[in-house]
Amino acid sequence: MMEDRIRVAQAVVVEGKYDKIKLASMIDGLIIVINGFGIYRDREKLELIRSLAAVRGIAVLTDSDGAGFRLRHYIGSAVPPERIWNVYIPEIAGKERRKARPGKEGMLGVEGMSTQVLREAFRRAGLGCGAPTPPEERISKLDLYELGLYGGQDSAEKRRALCRRMGLPARLSAGALADVLTAMSTRGELLAAMENEETQ
Repeated sequence: MMEDRIRVAQAVVVEGKYDKIKLASMIDGLIIVINGFGIYRDREKLELIRSLAAVRGIAVLTDSDGAGFRLRHYIGSAVPPERIWNVYIPEIAGKERRKARPGKEGMLGVEGMSTQVLREAFRRAGLGCGAPTPPEERISKLDLYELGLYGGQDSAEKRRALCRRMGLPARLSAGALADVLTAMSTRGELLAAMENEETQ
């Protein structure tokens, strides 16, 4: 039903046409297909993405495998960071129904995610769900450092463990994790949750 769709003001950038088909049933907004690594040779598509980013911002939704992160980085290098909203899906083992075998890393891509998982991914990115977090409640890399999630001994493993608990891709950098956590909770809520985790 139309009222169940997520209204997204930003242009949503996805890897392939099956990702677009999946999202078209749940998103009220513009979806741009980059055709995977085809974006490397498609200057016109990259210019379109830059133009859309300048006017309305872009939301990047790629698979959570190595290729997806390379594509995300490539697009991110062409667009100012303040014009990008990163939408991350969890790492779930499996294969899409239309494929004979799983992908190289054996994980479901965007097209294989349930609508519920995709809705949650957009919510975590802060899209289609209300006002942005005030600056004083944003979670920073300094907060992650103080929580042992960045820049310290075993911090990368602690970050990966947190990502697994939250259903986020393990490849998230500290900066990307701070952005996702800001979209999901306030600074105070994160600190309380981490303290609670330590006491259990």
